[in-house]
Amino acid sequence: MSDLTRLEQHGPIAVIIIENPPVNAMSPGVPGGLIAHLRAAETDPQVKAIVLMGGGRGLIGGADIAMFGKPWPEGEPSLHTLIAALDACPKPTIAALQAHTLGGGLEIAMSCHYRILVEGGMVGQPEVNLGIPPGAGGTQRLPRLAGIAAAADMIISGKPVGAKKALELGIVDRVVSGDILPAALSFAEEMAEAGEPVAVSARAVEAPAPEFFVTLREQTAKRAKGMRAPLACLECVEASLLPFAEGSKKEREIFEACVASEEAAALRHMFFAERAATKIADIDSKTPSRTIKTVAVIGAGTMGGGIAIALLDAGYQVMLLERAQQALDAGCARIEKNYQDQVAKGRLKDVQKDARLAALKPVTDIEELAAADLVIEAVFEDLSVKREIFATLARVTKPGTILATNTSYIDVNEIATAAGDRVSDVLGMHFFSPANIMKLLEIVRADKASPEALTTALAVGKKLGKTPVVAGVCDGFIGNRIYNVYRREAIFLMEEGASPTQVDHALTNFGMALGPFAVMDLAGLDIAWAQRKATAHLRDPNKRYCTLPDRLCEMGRFGQKTGRGFYLYEPGNRKPVPDPNVEALAEDTAKESGITRREITDQEIVERCLYALVNESCALLHEGIAQRASDVDVVFCNGYGFPRQLGGPMFWAERIGFDTVLAKVTEFSQSHDFWEPSVGLKTLA
Repeated sequence: MSDLTRLEQHGPIAVIIIENPPVNAMSPGVPGGLIAHLRAAETDPQVKAIVLMGGGRGLIGGADIAMFGKPWPEGEPSLHTLIAALDACPKPTIAALQAHTLGGGLEIAMSCHYRILVEGGMVGQPEVNLGIPPGAGGTQRLPRLAGIAAAADMIISGKPVGAKKALELGIVDRVVSGDILPAALSFAEEMAEAGEPVAVSARAVEAPAPEFFVTLREQTAKRAKGMRAPLACLECVEASLLPFAEGSKKEREIFEACVASEEAAALRHMFFAERAATKIADIDSKTPSRTIKTVAVIGAGTMGGGIAIALLDAGYQVMLLERAQQALDAGCARIEKNYQDQVAKGRLKDVQKDARLAALKPVTDIEELAAADLVIEAVFEDLSVKREIFATLARVTKPGTILATNTSYIDVNEIATAAGDRVSDVLGMHFFSPANIMKLLEIVRADKASPEALTTALAVGKKLGKTPVVAGVCDGFIGNRIYNVYRREAIFLMEEGASPTQVDHALTNFGMALGPFAVMDLAGLDIAWAQRKATAHLRDPNKRYCTLPDRLCEMGRFGQKTGRGFYLYEPGNRKPVPDPNVEALAEDTAKESGITRREITDQEIVERCLYALVNESCALLHEGIAQRASDVDVVFCNGYGFPRQLGGPMFWAERIGFDTVLAKVTEFSQSHDFWEPSVGLKTLA
């Protein structure tokens, strides 16, 4: 019998425990072991009821994602075999859920007659995030427990519900506090005396109003943005109105079609890519991280305030520094307003708001940062200012305090040298605006940064709920360096004859969340302008350069913040409106550069922008700025709006063939002198 499971006897109650760390996934051997224990308990006349629970962290894991698309070992019982066995068990079965029970874990729990859940636990069916519907009866059993509407919402969105809501919906039968085993044993004895149990599969489903699925299908298609999985989930839930066996057969057919799709392959790639991104190849995974309780943020502007909110939300004590009292007061007011808005929207309770604001300490004297375990500098992009700050921090902070810069472009090594003998404590923590919402966090590895500093920064990123990616030092690190090339290509295409609207539409039709011109207006044209001016002396005068963005900035057109950028914006409205004056300016710059404007197809726009992005990604990978190709995918899907269902730019390029990309880049290089196939692309092709 498998050593991945075990059976315990507690009087008249049999307890079957899964021991397959870290998440007790249904890997080969686990279902077979559980079935063997189930059979033993069924045939034991002394056993009146059976409890199923997870060992270790208490999870009941679902399908092993690493097995998706791979053949299951011949003759080995599967997750489906286990669920069928639980469904047919003549004795009461109770799933004791100690933590978050998601996906196949919830499907196993729903195949038991009853479920109890600890306070603070959650249940959900997040399979849609992997491009598939639940495939082991989840779309058939959840509607029988929670009703069609609630089940459809949970399955299509992939969002879990907490213990209280799960009890209200009927997904669980009891919520308990403290140690779950005694509670499970007590509940099992109650159910043993309650009469013959009824399987969830035997329960009826109440049909919704006739227009329910029509309306939901329209809403789902709109939100899906080209993804197949949400609509597949809806189709499966609709099948729950059929007899259970028929609905389950329909679910399985849809699941099999989805799991073999390109969309699911891309989303599985992203699942594993995000986990790999937190690992540093040349640093021992057992390297300890430092204890971080108090974090100081220097700069109370939009970025600094957003970082402070993210830290407060994660439970840190936060010191917010601004030298000018007026700027500090304004920053604190924005933070307080954020929390007041959260309360007004029902996302936060007053007591939670008060606790977070109580953890915020505004300061104007940098000497007070002596108490910080981590300092994050978020002032404007000026190397001399940052070096002055880090020289002071090296003096006032205690040994071991990590000193991080939020710079978007500046050489972190140049900043680090200002810290003198504290250089090993310096690294980059590049947040993306708004910092309390955006998931991406680039951990920039300065040359002298210690392993402990890096692992600590990664740990902080995870606690913040971010998706951290380690990047090397270069101009723009991973994301901005690559995006600059993509943005450059969009501007060149505009100069050559395309309009901002055409470029943006072509790329959003490809799947990008926003087009490059809309992104530039949203971010503020003045930010990139300041960087271009700071590095103008490094620009190759023989390389093509378009002055159009600079001219817009000289005219005070900084994007949404000024109501004018590449587009026009009505007051209080972020919808971009085309501006003929920008088109005329593009014509002028084209004439000055000797460019004859022409008709440009959407296909050329997509190819030039995306292949430029891939070419630069390959160069950056070859230089070691990114540890692995999948790190680039994580950065672009989480920070730059690349469609997740395509797996990121490197996964997408691999699917279409790096040789295909190289051929097109070579073709472009023959007519555009700014194109050159990177060594990295040639290597991968």
